[in-house]
Amino acid sequence: MNKLVEEFLSYLYVERGLAENTIISYRRDLTNFLQLLNNYNILEIKHVKREHITSYLIYLKEEKRAATTIARHVAALKTFFKFLYQENYIVENIAYEIERPKQGKILPKFLSFEEVDRLLEAPILNSPARIRDKAMLEVLYATGIRVSELINLGINNANLEIGYVRCMGKGAKERVIPLGAQAVNSLNTYLEWGRNKLLKNRKEQTLFLNQHGRKMTRQGFWKIIKGYSAKIGIAQKISPHVLRHSFATHLLENGADLRAVQEMLGHADISTTQIYTHVTRAKISRIYRQAHPRA
Repeated sequence: MNKLVEEFLSYLYVERGLAENTIISYRRDLTNFLQLLNNYNILEIKHVKREHITSYLIYLKEEKRAATTIARHVAALKTFFKFLYQENYIVENIAYEIERPKQGKILPKFLSFEEVDRLLEAPILNSPARIRDKAMLEVLYATGIRVSELINLGINNANLEIGYVRCMGKGAKERVIPLGAQAVNSLNTYLEWGRNKLLKNRKEQTLFLNQHGRKMTRQGFWKIIKGYSAKIGIAQKISPHVLRHSFATHLLENGADLRAVQEMLGHADISTTQIYTHVTRAKISRIYRQAHPRA
């Protein structure tokens, strides 16, 4: 069954173009499921029953796993068994009628305009690394791209004359996002005074480099943001994703079109983007209660 899982994951990567992080999650979820089957002494996929999937989901619930985590496990199992059925490894798709658990809406955390300003002004531009930090923070807030998209930008992905970046998102879908004037200025400064000092190999095409002249990692950039947020005393835990949420929330608060925000964020479904409208409505409601004399 492990070979079937690997064949399935290869299919997701090559034919479906799913993101690497999604494939890693699916591998982990399916490995856990196979461990349960092993406990039942089930070694062949044709012997797996719907009851085994149900037992596994009950186990996850008893372990007090979050609804979002269980929903991801269900998605992995449903996609896996659909693949097995289509490839004639099984005669019935036993996961077809398994339902995803209902998930409550989790409102994304975001920063205020003032907090974003303080964060973006935190790097003191006295070294190549700090010039890079400033450029990365400005680009992240200016575009709302995912941290994986940010660190994978190449030097040819940014057009500073016109003012846009071109990135490859989930499902290998390319999108073009405008850059604001401050982000363009920070990138120009980085390219002139920062990147060349960090560069060790002239063949390196990655835009943002670490101290060793190689591509910045997710963990490395997360530590950078954590350091600056501690420096300016922002109470809430900040991650690169918080800046992405802030980008979307601030655009909608200032009247941006929801479809345009969806396109910039790279959401396949507009319902994913609509979560930010709940944030702006919540803020409006709070302002109303505070300001209206008869609220």
